Amino acid sequence: MENEEFENLIREAVEALPEGIRTKLNNVEIVMEEGESPNNSLFGLYHGVSQLKRGSGYGLGATLPDKITIYKGTIEKFAQSPQMIPVLVRRVVWHEIGHHFGFDEAGIRRLEEKWEREGKV
Repeated sequence: MENEEFENLIREAVEALPEGIRTKLNNVEIVMEEGESPNNSLFGLYHGVSQLKRGSGYGLGATLPDKITIYKGTIEKFAQSPQMIPVLVRRVVWHEIGHHFGFDEAGIRRLEEKWEREGKV
């Protein structure tokens, strides 16, 4: 898949979030990494201070944005078909945004189960 097409999938995943969540994304950048993750098993990675842990002084200076990295190579490697790539991208983007809001792995897993029941991923 071309990088531009993959980046569009990331953008579409963010746009598919409920508006109430999209509007609360704060000081976070989502980027595509063309290759595989360092350990070849991560689809995405959140780097930053979750909104849950930000203090009142957060962002009052030159605070760099949090970063969500989506690993194109790893997703493509593990996708069982080209049709599976958009599904994985959406799930990974939403998963990492969950970390941005302060959810731990167990909390995100519960959300993922809910999304599956509702047919969102």
